[in-house]
Amino acid sequence: MKKVYLLLTLLWTTATFAQLENALPYGQSITEQDLKELLYVYASDFFQGRETGTLGQQRAVQFLREFYEQNNIKAATGTNNYFQKMELTIKGEAVKTENVVAIIEGKTTPEEYIVISSHLDHIGLENGEINNGADDDGSGSVALLEIAQAFQAAVDAGEGPDRSIVFLHVSGEEKGLLGSKYYTNNPLYPLANTIANLNIDMVGRTDPKRTEGRREYVYLIGSDRLSTDLHKISEAANKATLNLDLDYTYNAPDDPNRFYFRSDHYNFAKNNIPVIFYFNGTHADYHKPTDTVEKIEFDLLQLRTQLVFYTAWELANRAERIVVDNPQ
Repeated sequence: MKKVYLLLTLLWTTATFAQLENALPYGQSITEQDLKELLYVYASDFFQGRETGTLGQQRAVQFLREFYEQNNIKAATGTNNYFQKMELTIKGEAVKTENVVAIIEGKTTPEEYIVISSHLDHIGLENGEINNGADDDGSGSVALLEIAQAFQAAVDAGEGPDRSIVFLHVSGEEKGLLGSKYYTNNPLYPLANTIANLNIDMVGRTDPKRTEGRREYVYLIGSDRLSTDLHKISEAANKATLNLDLDYTYNAPDDPNRFYFRSDHYNFAKNNIPVIFYFNGTHADYHKPTDTVEKIEFDLLQLRTQLVFYTAWELANRAERIVVDNPQ
């Protein structure tokens, strides 16, 4: 029986690698230098910590919109030129803000969607100091931009994805996952046709509490909660490309940190959409002015961003959509 299992695993990995060979040139276009250039802007004082509803957050969404425009990536259907405008209730007050949403439409199955997300906001100004949020979630925000650019390069070369890829930058995460809740309550594309959500929230640092394993790691949360397919694809895509240490420490159902419930993927999971939350863990600079770009480990940010890209590529191009075999 063990030999049969090993053979099936080998066949799965080989098939995935054959699919991912075409992805490698585009994944390799995601570089430390490009990520660094984007993040030094996005986590700069000009954006004033990107608190939801503030001038800094408005500057951030304009930056994101201009990136998509410059890279000829279309605005999502139903947006106002990339902006999904909304009014959130924050501490009893109505706050106007917006998600930023772009799309690359699939070639053969455009009516099925993979949503890749990150939150664009942070906690802003406190006690006269700017919390720039380079890791939280500047790292995820620029990772999402680089992934979009890599997929667009594939489109330009005639190798665009079969399914559609939605690039979702949500606001209001720091206020209670409000932007992703708004999106799932008011989806721009049907949730029934949304096959997975890959959520990127803090991927630019290392966890000082992690004392075993290689430095080249990422925490994965949620990959096996709803879909066995998604977990297998994630594992195989990693093995066929980067071979990072995939650490499931915080995926445990009894994890006291409850990270599974604390980022934007959870609003998709509540709707039985399979999710993966990519995470580097917390550190001493979490939600402090010291979460700065100088502390980002850009080689790791590159690897983790590439991993999300390769996983999304496999999800977008495999023959069958993944199955939800453990619905909530």
